[in-house]
Amino acid sequence: MNFFRPLILLFLCSVHVAYAGSNFSDFIKDKSYHPGFYSFYHDEDQGKVYLEIKDFGQEFLFQSSLPHGIGSNDIGLDRGQLGDTRLVRFERSGNKVFLRQLNTYYRADSDNALERQAVEEAFATSILWGFELVKLDDQKQQTSVLIDYTPFLLSDIHNLATKLDKRKQGKFKADTSRSGLYKKRSKAFPDNTEFEAIVTFKGSKPGDYLRSVTPDANIVSVHMHHSLIRLPDAGYQPREFHPFSGFWSIEYADYASAIDQPLLKRIIPRHRLEKKNPSARVSEAVEPIVYYLDPGVPEPVRSALIDGALWWDQAFSALGYKNAFQVKILPEDADPMDVRYNVIQWVHRATRGWSYGSSVIDPRTGEILKGHVTLGSLRVRQDYLIATGLTSPYKKRNADTTKMKEMALARIRQLSAHEVGHTLGIAHNFAASTNNRASVMDYPHPDIKVRRGKIDLSQAYATDIGEWDKYVIAYGYGDQSPQQRLELISQVQERGLKYSSDPDARPVSGGQLDGHLWDNGKDAVKGFEQVAKVRKKALAQFGINNLAYGRPLSELEQVLVPVYNYHRYQLEAVVKLIAGVDYFYETRDDETVKGVSNISGKQQQAALTALLSTLDSGFLTLPEHILALIPPKAYGYQRNRESFSAGTGLTFDAVSAAEASAKYSIGLLLNAERLARLQQQAALDAGIPGVKAVLEQLLDATLKTQTQTQTKSGMAMLVQQRVNQQVVDQLLTLWLKKALVPEVRADIYAALVQLQSWLSGQEKQALSAHYRLLAQQIGFGLNKGKQVVMPSEIKMAPGSPIGG
Repeated sequence: MNFFRPLILLFLCSVHVAYAGSNFSDFIKDKSYHPGFYSFYHDEDQGKVYLEIKDFGQEFLFQSSLPHGIGSNDIGLDRGQLGDTRLVRFERSGNKVFLRQLNTYYRADSDNALERQAVEEAFATSILWGFELVKLDDQKQQTSVLIDYTPFLLSDIHNLATKLDKRKQGKFKADTSRSGLYKKRSKAFPDNTEFEAIVTFKGSKPGDYLRSVTPDANIVSVHMHHSLIRLPDAGYQPREFHPFSGFWSIEYADYASAIDQPLLKRIIPRHRLEKKNPSARVSEAVEPIVYYLDPGVPEPVRSALIDGALWWDQAFSALGYKNAFQVKILPEDADPMDVRYNVIQWVHRATRGWSYGSSVIDPRTGEILKGHVTLGSLRVRQDYLIATGLTSPYKKRNADTTKMKEMALARIRQLSAHEVGHTLGIAHNFAASTNNRASVMDYPHPDIKVRRGKIDLSQAYATDIGEWDKYVIAYGYGDQSPQQRLELISQVQERGLKYSSDPDARPVSGGQLDGHLWDNGKDAVKGFEQVAKVRKKALAQFGINNLAYGRPLSELEQVLVPVYNYHRYQLEAVVKLIAGVDYFYETRDDETVKGVSNISGKQQQAALTALLSTLDSGFLTLPEHILALIPPKAYGYQRNRESFSAGTGLTFDAVSAAEASAKYSIGLLLNAERLARLQQQAALDAGIPGVKAVLEQLLDATLKTQTQTQTKSGMAMLVQQRVNQQVVDQLLTLWLKKALVPEVRADIYAALVQLQSWLSGQEKQALSAHYRLLAQQIGFGLNKGKQVVMPSEIKMAPGSPIGG
């Protein structure tokens, strides 16, 4: 954008002294001056900052952020994290100055000042801070005033104490005696003024997450940043949101809307981009979109991140732009929180965690002023671990793991493109995997296959921007009329490109046909068969060659975790076909509509069969050659949440690993909302298996399997008992669930009664004691309305990045 121009200036702070009757020049004599959008004085001796205010009532943007974080993904206070973007203004009231945050959600887009005033007075605003007026500028006829900005700068603007409390990490509050201005990052420029402070929090009873990342968990020092930003000029044109646009939506209530128009207006967030020559087929941009990469990223990750981010230039080139999207290395003296820089930041945490893309957005118009990408540095290590776990490459001391590194770097390229996409305003598209990986805005599972008896990593991840991404950029950044954008949407839909975002794809209870996280292929069941084949091959060859020379043998367990649970996400895509529905973000544009339809009974049955296969003891029982290799943890090494759950003390517990996997599968199937939807679908279509049929197949595949007492090995028998226990536990939990709809409750009750009777008749079986215990649990649960044995809290080790 054009309204930011760098200005060379000096660092400063200032001090409040009671200057009764003294003139302005005496007050500022020993203070350094920083001219800019909001000029300020710095009193270095007193550690104070005085802000000069010339125009009360001038609206501007106030952005808070966290340049130095805590380092725990579970706490969620990361380096470079953006806070809220607020529309604010300074107002004077006697000897006080208020910083008022305006209410941008409720507004009136009208030329009538009184109409706007009516809305402004109807809804509350927020006074963020009250400042004492320190000094008037006598030489400027009192048109300029100074306020002591220091107390506000040292306050908890990022709500750190509240977040620590919410995450049960202790009670903390800011300690101003250990806080102060960070001079290096406090500067003023023509269109933005930047302040940074070291803010220390003192507290008590710190939680485990906080203890793990701080030298003294009772004292937490971070940096907080303030950006005061001039409002952009009026040259930017907001662009309307469409459910199929692929963009995020910025919503507000416009009380100036005509009575036949919606009250709620929706626009998309996007950067300002214009051609130098609008009539040319190919033109440079008036001002290109430039992203700056954190110079602290090491090679070869640095080059991979640049390559992935630059994929977006393909989409802008398709629009007729030349070099409109660029990636450069952030200058060493540049401040990554400075609003003038779009930044890709490499963020370290104690555990692997999520990456994300955030933006500073003008809430009035949706214009993106700054994109800020946070990339978790440990993510690439997890992908490398998965690659080596699947391929067993360490056959000699200096094994060549180039292909595994290439897979990890391919993933980091895709991740870079994905998160930059968010900072361009683009939402997730979790249906892209059904369109031959048509978007980097999906969550990609590695597309790994078994070829000629070997696991092939060569096509694990996409290598370019997708067709969907080019369309989204065209919608948001192309120069079309509203009607042309509607035609663009129709063309994309006719080409068969699909779209499903977070509200439809994320819920475990969801049933959208195409929208799934971490899956592959048009057909979820076929995709599962491929994943299961890779898993089977990887487990068959798993052994000493999965561990690099010099590492303790006990670390094989950490390598085994993602291999054993390799099927988990494709299974989630499979289960969503059960009670699944086919629909998309359709609008009333013509007389013919697709609407919503249920997935066929044949597809649902195929999905149920695939899911039940993950409860077979043959699928869950680890080969004995693996059990014989994994000893207890070596001295100096510990179990962590990346390890399998264990109930056997020091030793690796393969039976509990199987139980956790079975619990996951059963929980996906016996989701209360899914079963409620299934019951309604079966009532309309006899070809769809209803709840009763699903429960019968579940019990036949687990407790009633005819091979339990005849062909299963000793370990497989133990696994089968854990599976059986999980089935009973989860059926009872469902029966006791207050929100369960009555028509499903009836079938659950009937299944439990029949199962109790069947279990009671198995006295002559080898597992008679096991059956007797389960029968008593069912009887107690049905009679007493509670469970005599609380369900196991066992769970799978994390698959997605740790934390929330």
